[in-house]
Amino acid sequence: MKELPNGKSVAVVQADKPTVEGLACGLESDEGAPGSAGFFMAESVAKLLWLQHDTTGFEDAAQRLGPAFELLRPDRPAARSVDGASSDTERASALLDAIGEGIALAGQDGSLHYQNSFCRALPDVVRDAISGFCQTSLKFFAERLGEALTPEQLTCKFEIEGPAPDPRVYEVFVTPAVSDQGRCVYGSVGGSSVREMAAVIRDVTPQRRSQQKMAAIDHAGFELVRLDTGAIRELNSMQRLKLLEDKIIRYSKDLLSFDHFAIFLIDEERQKLELVIEAGFPPEISDLSLFARTEGSGISGFVAATGRSYLCTDSDADDRFLPGLKGAKSSLTVPLRMQDRVIGVMDVESQQPHAFNDEDKLFAEIFARHIALALHMLDLLVVERSTTNTNVSDRVGDEVAEPLEDILREVEVLRQQASKDPEAAGHLGRIAEDVDAIRRRIRGVAEGPQSLLGVERAMQQRDPDPELAGRRLLVADDQEKIRKVIGEILTNRGCEVTTVPDGQEAIDLLDRVGAGDERPFDLVLSDIKMPDRNGYEVFSAVTRNTPGVPVILMTGFGYDPHHSIVRASQEGLHSVLFKPFEIDSLLEQIRGAFAASSG
Repeated sequence: MKELPNGKSVAVVQADKPTVEGLACGLESDEGAPGSAGFFMAESVAKLLWLQHDTTGFEDAAQRLGPAFELLRPDRPAARSVDGASSDTERASALLDAIGEGIALAGQDGSLHYQNSFCRALPDVVRDAISGFCQTSLKFFAERLGEALTPEQLTCKFEIEGPAPDPRVYEVFVTPAVSDQGRCVYGSVGGSSVREMAAVIRDVTPQRRSQQKMAAIDHAGFELVRLDTGAIRELNSMQRLKLLEDKIIRYSKDLLSFDHFAIFLIDEERQKLELVIEAGFPPEISDLSLFARTEGSGISGFVAATGRSYLCTDSDADDRFLPGLKGAKSSLTVPLRMQDRVIGVMDVESQQPHAFNDEDKLFAEIFARHIALALHMLDLLVVERSTTNTNVSDRVGDEVAEPLEDILREVEVLRQQASKDPEAAGHLGRIAEDVDAIRRRIRGVAEGPQSLLGVERAMQQRDPDPELAGRRLLVADDQEKIRKVIGEILTNRGCEVTTVPDGQEAIDLLDRVGAGDERPFDLVLSDIKMPDRNGYEVFSAVTRNTPGVPVILMTGFGYDPHHSIVRASQEGLHSVLFKPFEIDSLLEQIRGAFAASSG
């Protein structure tokens, strides 16, 4: 022990190498101002670290200690050793400044006795809050004097958000600056009171923002999947797809901050990427022929083929990059997955290089899974409708089969009795024909998209329709029965009808019209799902070659795997017919299209 000039005693630790030992002691100046100090011993010079916020008596204490001691304050530079090397205090201060977290010591009144550089750089409102946290914690521990506390119980945790415009979030951990094996010491130490709290401050803004974004993405995903419940069942296919597209665009911009993006789905038969939703891209993106291949179809084709996300930080240095956005400098492309199957891709582009990072990729992958599920559920609704229709029609057919057979048996009995009455025989013949018609119509409804309704009645009408006569129409459908029925009915009403069995033949014919090699059509009627080119591609060919010519698309129960309806509707599609539709509805839509185009 060494006796100080003012009569106090402290322990001095001698060391032959630059090892620092810190000891806490009570120190009281001649003026009676209480203080606390940390004691260091390095080589042969003893150093005392003054931790009292009140500097009263500091200079006097330094003189009284004499040349054998060096009294230091954290807010003043430490003395250099004779050889110019940093002192231990400098090293300790540099270490506290370099750890990337805030360190502070606060007194009973909350005043911060010591702050490292991180803490000093915090906004005043945050440092004021830290002072308040320290005061609150001190009162909390003061109520537990003498209690044995675990290390976890010796720490109070707080959280604070900094001021706008870019609020940072901080976690603050406060613990007693003096403790003895888990027992809080707030009594007299060395004859004076020790009432200081140590605070550690961490900037957790990135973690909090990530958590908030994850929660928002989960909520958005729930909203997308919720499309199959409640009021959505009252919407037709076109309305459902439009609702889904609006939600996807809104959530993508809000959550992922993407201004330009596109969603492609894979046509399983051709392995072609079909654009179904886009925002911010130029119309030319529809002309790109992309396939699920690792080579020759850009980044989107690579992602579709491999199922691996792709981050392009600099488009000029990436040979796979095929720009969809003029002047694009970077892109992010992630797969749309349904379990282990890739059904499409989501592509995002930016006019800034290095616009996306690994965190963006993670969020995009999570949101893409929600999008894939929502798109899949829309398809399930269509399948459910088709299956339900078939099941109900089959049930109806089974239920009426026996009564219809009984009617026919009764007709035969009556025919024998009325063999000499031609009028009665005629009535009985019509009853038998009606029974056959009932059977055919039930089968037709059961066939769903493979049939049309009201065909027999429409076929009986052979007079030219003044609103349709002389009009040239193109009908594209891969189902021969549909083409034949529509072509014959329109021909009977005075139309000149050309029918083709697929989308490619329709597009070739329309291109010849555009080149002047064929007469233009007055209206184009096309199925959406065909084996080679889809309804949207036929619609685009019409728009490209004969702008203003109305187009009517057809689809079975609203089935639209490439979302042709929504895309074409945004670009001027006249109307959509959902098979099985009434022939009268078709004729009404055609008349309406001509009236709209002439008006």
